[in-house]
Amino acid sequence: MTRPQLTADVPVRRSLTRRIWRAVPKGLRQPLGAVALLIALAWLVVCAVGPQIAPFDPLAQDLPRLAPPGEAGAVLGTDELGRDLFSRILAGARVTIGLALLLVCLSMLVGSTLGLVAGFFGRWVDEAIMRFTDLVLAFPTVILAMVTAAALGASLFNAVLAALVVSWPQYARVVRSIVLGLRGNEFVASGRLLGFSAGQSIRVDILPNVTGPTLVMASLDIGTAALLLSGLSFLGLGAKPPTPEWGSMVSQGVTHLNQWWLGVFPGLAILTVVISFNFIGDALRDALDPGAEKA
Repeated sequence: MTRPQLTADVPVRRSLTRRIWRAVPKGLRQPLGAVALLIALAWLVVCAVGPQIAPFDPLAQDLPRLAPPGEAGAVLGTDELGRDLFSRILAGARVTIGLALLLVCLSMLVGSTLGLVAGFFGRWVDEAIMRFTDLVLAFPTVILAMVTAAALGASLFNAVLAALVVSWPQYARVVRSIVLGLRGNEFVASGRLLGFSAGQSIRVDILPNVTGPTLVMASLDIGTAALLLSGLSFLGLGAKPPTPEWGSMVSQGVTHLNQWWLGVFPGLAILTVVISFNFIGDALRDALDPGAEKA
């Protein structure tokens, strides 16, 4: 009777692993999922090799100022200081997307850890963590991020910290709700009766069932994180000149409305990143949804 209970979590982990590996092929069977995956992979490649393949130095001011696209050898034009816009967008991909990935990883780690602890231990631990979570969620996300970034000072590092303050509660609430549903199941209770410590029970019985929904949230949040960080830089609370960052580049375009390319092309870059990762998140959600798999 006890031996089957010891291996009851193995099918859960294996089926979760299979669903994760099926997520990409399942998305590829849909045109939108395939296009989104290709766009996301292209941007990740640009993050890795963008500065090396840029036709000009993104910080050099060697070209004519405010040249329209196609003139002076600048594919997407130049900005008010004579810097190549295409090179700055390529270099800015590493900043914007890299920091967005970092933010999502930190938010997932902090929020999931607090959610696991709150849901598994309950009582005063759950009450303390959830009340603090509710306190953070009581404030508008963008306003709280702006206030935090302004208090810390304008920099990319402080912008990530400010975005982290407002991003982790969603993970904590979702993970806690999943853990509360799993905590009373027989396979969790049998593991505790067999001598599992709290850490072992979380690692063996709880964590495999939390991974799927958390990955879906993370994939959906990459675009949101990029948008939030770009918004802080747009408001002057993130990247400082001359750092090439998409949000600050859009902000520069607002001051030169007649030179439409200054804001349009960095804005399109942000748009493609947000949409592509949102579609990838939808594909992961479909692949990791047991109900959809049975259907």
